[in-house]
Amino acid sequence: MEGAPGDPREKRSHFRVCRFIIESGIKLGMRSVPLASACTIYHKFFDRTSLGSYDPYLVAMAALYLAGKVEEQHVRARDIINVCHRYLNPHMEPLELDSTFWDLRDSLIQCELLMLRLLNFQVSFQHPHKYLLHYLVTLRHWMNRHTWERTPVAVTAWALLRDSYHGNLCLRHKPQHIAVAVLYFALHCYGVEVPGEATAKRLWWEVLSEGISRDIIHSITAEIVDIYEMDAKL
Repeated sequence: MEGAPGDPREKRSHFRVCRFIIESGIKLGMRSVPLASACTIYHKFFDRTSLGSYDPYLVAMAALYLAGKVEEQHVRARDIINVCHRYLNPHMEPLELDSTFWDLRDSLIQCELLMLRLLNFQVSFQHPHKYLLHYLVTLRHWMNRHTWERTPVAVTAWALLRDSYHGNLCLRHKPQHIAVAVLYFALHCYGVEVPGEATAKRLWWEVLSEGISRDIIHSITAEIVDIYEMDAKL
């Protein structure tokens, strides 16, 4: 598995840029999976080159543009530029269609091509989302209906999954394991126990995903906690 960046300053920088990707993507109306792909492309790009070599926000914009194509939710370069420019420069007027705009658009396109070459055109990913959906449906059938309906386990698990992309968990863990871990985390947030958990021969998360272990779950959840602690310090 690929290693996590060790420099705390680098982690904080990546956190800020991934927040930029997610918030800009939401404003552009992008769905969860294209946003996840954009963050993954960004993380993979900087896993193969140094942070100081390229403007991370330009890379982020190119990642949004490329992810939209990969996940068949194409977003116009002009819309990405306008939304991202407003995000980074909230007090400035919108960009005119002048030389500054066209230079930025050219940079965006060139950065997209660079990303494709650096990643060997491997920009299609298997995300935890479909696994989490399946696991939630399965768990809902196991749970007491009233407990399930009054506890926002599903909403919390989806939020944890989205926030996990602020870090590079997606590069270092299997999507199935991330899906189990965010569900495990959500259940523990509300003190919800899965029926039969104490007496079952196999724990619920072992039934859902092969190769998962308590150590893997704890490793993933600890990294998600680190993301929230970093957010609190910024």
